[in-house]
Amino acid sequence: AAVDIQPACLGLYCGRAVLAVNGSVEIYGDCGVCPRGQRTDDNKICRECTGSPDRYDWLYLGFMAMLPLVLHWFFIEWYSGKKSSSALLQHITALFECSIAAVVTLLVSDPGGSLHIRSCKVKKLSDWYTMLYNPSPDYITTVHCTHEAVYPLYTIVFIYYAFCLVLMMLLRPLLVKKIACGLGKSDRFKSIYAALYFFPVLTVLQAVGGGLLYYAFPYIILVLSLVTLAVYMSASEVESFRDLLVRKKRLVVLFSHWLLHAYGIISISKLDKLEQDLPLLALVPAPALFYLLTAKYTEPSRILSEGGNGH
Repeated sequence: AAVDIQPACLGLYCGRAVLAVNGSVEIYGDCGVCPRGQRTDDNKICRECTGSPDRYDWLYLGFMAMLPLVLHWFFIEWYSGKKSSSALLQHITALFECSIAAVVTLLVSDPGGSLHIRSCKVKKLSDWYTMLYNPSPDYITTVHCTHEAVYPLYTIVFIYYAFCLVLMMLLRPLLVKKIACGLGKSDRFKSIYAALYFFPVLTVLQAVGGGLLYYAFPYIILVLSLVTLAVYMSASEVESFRDLLVRKKRLVVLFSHWLLHAYGIISISKLDKLEQDLPLLALVPAPALFYLLTAKYTEPSRILSEGGNGH
C-alpha cells in the first residue's frame, strides 16, 4: 500500500530502483536515476538489462570499431609513401591492435570473461541523450536521471578506444623504430602522432553524435566509400581494367571498398529477408564498373580537345 500512494515519477527516464523483494512484493526506492545496467520499464521501475544486442547493434559496434582501424591505415599509407617498405607491417600491427582491443573490451564487459554482452534495447533516438530529459517538477529543482538507457552501446565504444590507444602506444613505437628505416626520424612516427589527434576526435564524435551515428552509419558508409573510391581512382589515374591490374595495391584498395559497400548494404537491409536482401549485394561492384566504363569519356583533356575541335 505504501508503494501505491507514492507520488508519480516524472521525467522520461526517471525510475524507482528495486531495493528489496519480499516474497512477491517489491520494495522501491525514491524516484531518481537508475543504476548502471538498468533502465525504466513502462511502470517507471528500474529493470536490469537482460537482453543481448541484435544484428543491427553488432553492425553499429563493428562500424565504430572500424573507424580507428581505417584511420590508422590511411595515415600509415599517407606518411609511408613510396620511401618505406614497412607500411605492410604497420598495417598488420594496426589490425592486430584493434582486434585485441575489441576482444579485451568484450571480455571486460558484463558478463565478464565472455564475448557475449547483455544490453538494453534501443527504442528511440532520445535513449542516447537522457541528460536532455531531466525533469524540473517545480521549475527550480532539477531531478537528475541521466543514465545509459542504451547500455552498453554508448560506453563500450569509449572503452574500446582506450584499449586501442594503450595498445598502440605499447606496440607501434617499438615496431616503427626498428623497421621504418626508409623514413627520416621526424617522419617515421607521424602516423602515431596522427592517431593521438584522431582518437580524441572520435571520442567527442561518439559522445555528442553517438545516437545520430547509430541511425545514420549505414548511409555514411555507402557515401564515404563511393566518394573515396572515386577520388582514389582519379588520383591514381585509373581509367581501365588494365590500370587496375598493373599494381596489386590498387586491387587491394578496390576490394576494401567493395567490402565497405557490402557492409553498408547489409547494415541497411539487416538481412531480415535473405531472399530479398542477398541479391542487393550484387550491386557492390556497380560503382567501380560504372567509373571504369565512363572514365575515358570524362577525361578533362579529351573534353577540352573535343571542345576546341568543335569551335
